[in-house]
Amino acid sequence: MDKHDERYMWLCLSVIVVGTFMAILDSSIVNVAIPKMMTIFGAAETQIQWVLTGYMLTMSIVIPLTGYLTDRFGGKNIYVFALVVFTIGSALCGLATSTNTMIAARVVQAIGGGMIMPVGMTMLFQTVPLEKRGVALGFWGIAAMAAPAIGPTLSGYIVQYMDWRLIFTINIPVGIIGVTLAILLLKDSPKHYGKKFDIWGAVTSALGLYALLLGLDKVSENGWMSPYTITLLAIALFSLTAFVFIELNHPEPLLDLRVTKNFPFTLSLIINTVTTIAMFGAIFLMPIYMQSLRGYSAMQSGMMMLPQAIITGIMMPISGKLFDRYGAKWLTIIGLTIVTGCTFMLSRLTLDTPYNTVMLIMAVRGFGNGLAMMPMQTEGMNSVPQHMTARATALNTTLRQVSGSLGIAILTTILQSRQAFHNGIFAQSLNTSSPAFTKAQALIQGAVTVKGISPTAGQGLLFMQIYGSVVKSATVTAMNDTFIVATGICVVGVLIAFLIKKKSPKIDTIYEEQVSMEM
Repeated sequence: MDKHDERYMWLCLSVIVVGTFMAILDSSIVNVAIPKMMTIFGAAETQIQWVLTGYMLTMSIVIPLTGYLTDRFGGKNIYVFALVVFTIGSALCGLATSTNTMIAARVVQAIGGGMIMPVGMTMLFQTVPLEKRGVALGFWGIAAMAAPAIGPTLSGYIVQYMDWRLIFTINIPVGIIGVTLAILLLKDSPKHYGKKFDIWGAVTSALGLYALLLGLDKVSENGWMSPYTITLLAIALFSLTAFVFIELNHPEPLLDLRVTKNFPFTLSLIINTVTTIAMFGAIFLMPIYMQSLRGYSAMQSGMMMLPQAIITGIMMPISGKLFDRYGAKWLTIIGLTIVTGCTFMLSRLTLDTPYNTVMLIMAVRGFGNGLAMMPMQTEGMNSVPQHMTARATALNTTLRQVSGSLGIAILTTILQSRQAFHNGIFAQSLNTSSPAFTKAQALIQGAVTVKGISPTAGQGLLFMQIYGSVVKSATVTAMNDTFIVATGICVVGVLIAFLIKKKSPKIDTIYEEQVSMEM
């Protein structure tokens, strides 16, 4: 690789990192501002949640299309289009005057945001040679892995100290810069205008993923066995089964599932899916622990996650460099083992665990995550022939989206069921005739007498205090149980990682030949 090509590689990477960071940051930055939007727009919780759900569902429909669009119109054109649409959507979000206009603007934003990450990664793999991919993807990973952790902290600061609309409008100058750099710096990509569009594959994938993600998103409200959930999951099963059949028999499929014949790529998909389930579940659970159980603010909760984001970002280029030299196997095993150990430590959290201890556990977890995730993903993508990169990236991103939602749904269900179980246990063990209860009752009665509150109201206050303590204790114990399950999921990822082949001088050069023969 000569100096000119290497210079272009880093220019291309910088443009892709800007877009990726902006898109992924936006997917996590909005959550903290939801209560503010409810107040401003006077919206109910069931209505305002579509600001998040609409974004997620639109992305699930758009992502599978990116492989075809990239092949058909070229990576540069689609990437610029995605940045423009995302920036326009961000501006519309900032101008929204009602819940409905905000939801519509978020759908526009998601059309662009859903394309940015898979198209950017496709261009990266088409530009960067095999021997440089570890380092390049490490720098790309700073955006991909650090943005979700930085988002809540940044959002909390903006909502608390600035105008909440800045969480959207801040994307406008960044988007304009990204579009300008992409037009000026990126080279035109190959285009195949004769490529046919797999209409039935698009319809079945859109319907299947829409029903699946919507069903999983509502599991915490409706339960797994509700008619609503069962209907959606049945539609998803039927549609995705039809999708697989269509894709395996279509001459130009929307998502070429035949790429899964490639063992290294399929292995990376499985590990990525398993670990994403555990990772997203933890990202969802920690704010509940910090804010609902410990009473910390959204800003304090976000600051607790910040060291994890910083360390993950630092580790990405380092792990990429190590991958280029040593391969993915032991980096993935060691990294996932660290993640597993830290997840187990989260299962020992109590209502008195020091703030700094929680921060340290999450920071070490970020170290393991940064060490493992990018080498594993690079190993899989390196084994895919260049002409299949766009389709493989779309499949990889789609599975990540689904597995993240699946992880949240599964762990939320476990948390709720274990919380109900422990509520009963703690309530039964409560002894109203114990000396401790009698002492607490006397203290409360004395306090309410001073305040001029009636004895009956004081008794009610006592039971409210006790009930609150029981619920908190039951919830943190249920969270411990949930993290045990997440630990088990991580262990599965570690065991599967032992199947990764050791790096050899020849393996990178024969991957494409093997896959081409299989195809």
